[in-house]
Amino acid sequence: MFGLSLKKKPLIGIDISSTSIKLIELSQQPGGASPHFRVEHSAIEPLPAGAVVEKKIADVELVGKAVRKAVVGSGTRTKGAAVALAGSAVITKVISMSEALGDTEIENQIQLDADQYIPYPLEEVNIDFQVLGPTKGSPAMVDVLLVASRQENVDDRVSVLEQADLTPVVVDVEAYAMENACTLVLGAESEVQPEPTQTVAVADIGASTMTLHVLHQGRIVYTREQNFGGQQLMDEVQRRYGLSNDVAARKILDGEVAEGYQNDVLGPFKEALAQQIGRALQFFYSGTSFNRVSRILLAGRPASIPEIDLLVAERLRLPTRVANPFHQMSLSRAIKAQDLKREAPGMMIAVGLALRGFD
Repeated sequence: MFGLSLKKKPLIGIDISSTSIKLIELSQQPGGASPHFRVEHSAIEPLPAGAVVEKKIADVELVGKAVRKAVVGSGTRTKGAAVALAGSAVITKVISMSEALGDTEIENQIQLDADQYIPYPLEEVNIDFQVLGPTKGSPAMVDVLLVASRQENVDDRVSVLEQADLTPVVVDVEAYAMENACTLVLGAESEVQPEPTQTVAVADIGASTMTLHVLHQGRIVYTREQNFGGQQLMDEVQRRYGLSNDVAARKILDGEVAEGYQNDVLGPFKEALAQQIGRALQFFYSGTSFNRVSRILLAGRPASIPEIDLLVAERLRLPTRVANPFHQMSLSRAIKAQDLKREAPGMMIAVGLALRGFD
């Protein structure tokens, strides 16, 4: 997206969140009716406080150093990389255009009409588009997804990659990277094959923000952010038990923090998470024509907390699973399987970006 050259070769998927850099490199394995992927390299590198604020890069140099450290730590030699912009930094609009237009003609028409959809001077934005398919009810028209973001948002991410001696190939949008990863996850869950009309809610739990994505027929039809995240649990664990950030994070994912933790700290956090997801779903139902989702996928690092899916399923009375994009992937020798499994829900966007190399 955003005018960068896309080549069909493996890419490093790099998810720049508010607290860490997550890196994934995949390879596509030959044979079989459907694509099979192998995890070649992986890394997670913490970010200094304040390097990324409200999903905006505040210190390009600090983030660039963290990306470089993640690249070196992963052992990858691949230089092409894909990153994503947060949804809050992007304007999207689906417009209908004549199916007779080619890509160049669509691009020219969008440039002429862009001021109808974009509230910024055109010289300050990057614009890209993707043809989605025929317009429902209009056989001679196609739906075109228009995506725009201020140049500074794209330039910051490009600069970060260049500081790490990487070549920016794709600048995507987090929601579409998540959609890409969810398509893989839903297709891999052979015991629960998605039907064409299935509507799935994905609760992506970040450090300070929970984002609810709803997919219908494999495409995101709704996104909503709420101020709730795993940092609340982390802060309470550090305050109560006097643990460092790294130790607290590890103990939280292992489920073994201290006496009283399960009832006094983790229990209220799980209940609050279920309430937040339920509230987000109610906003979805009230603002759309949908009245139910078929199930919930939990993504984001806090989704790895033991049995968190069981409580959400019980409270919301919906089948709930923890997303694992690596479920049917093989692993290279460089990958520690147990560590990757523990971090899997938080790697969804990075995986979705890495998959762009095989489009």
